[in-house]
Amino acid sequence: MFKKYTIPFDLDDPRATLAHRDIILQKPFLKQLYKDWYGIFIAKIKHIKTGKHLEIGSGGGFLKDVFPEVLTSDILDLPNVDKVFSAEQMPFDQNELASIVMLNVFHHIPKPYLFLQEAERTLVKGGKIIMIEPANSALGRFIYKKFHHEPFDETGPREIKAGNPLSNSNQALPYIYFERDLDLFKKDFPLLKINSVKYHTPFLYVISGGVSRSAMLPFFMYNFAKAIQWLFTPFNKQLGLFCTVEIEKI
Repeated sequence: MFKKYTIPFDLDDPRATLAHRDIILQKPFLKQLYKDWYGIFIAKIKHIKTGKHLEIGSGGGFLKDVFPEVLTSDILDLPNVDKVFSAEQMPFDQNELASIVMLNVFHHIPKPYLFLQEAERTLVKGGKIIMIEPANSALGRFIYKKFHHEPFDETGPREIKAGNPLSNSNQALPYIYFERDLDLFKKDFPLLKINSVKYHTPFLYVISGGVSRSAMLPFFMYNFAKAIQWLFTPFNKQLGLFCTVEIEKI
């Protein structure tokens, strides 16, 4: 019998974010998946020696536990983050940041183009944005549209309604900015180069149960499930539920 996790707070209540963080830390299968994703961040930014490493939307995660030098932040005033600010207006000087990493955050930013302008301003030359976001695969569209509470509109506009930092979203915003409207991205952000958009993780998050349900498999089967998932790598474009976007300031 799978356990269902119920959060007794509104999604935009800071206590909901902290409750989600507790669930992640208490679920070994899900926690290991987060560690794997954090490993992607670290591998892509650890060689950048000039500037500060920043995470946006840190409140529900634990990146600082595995990457202590990162500066954590959130739009919500939470006790476990270093700074509180909006990604659309960041309190950093020009060329101050080595990297900006974010996990399932970009699709909650009301005006993503303002964030990208800020990233272009604050990153050092050679600095990177690394984000892991929902993917616009065939399976992704099916799962997100049928079984997820957040909207997924790949034909939608380039911004979302402001005011509710977590309940307002469009999970397709990464696809819209970095794939659908790629020519517009190149025109609007000449100093930012998209190095790659890689689809991945077709099964592990679903097996983990996320923050809503208990895992479908015990933790000792994590590596086995990960190996099975690896066999489906050739089909990630069709099956991947997440994508890693790597953007570099040139």
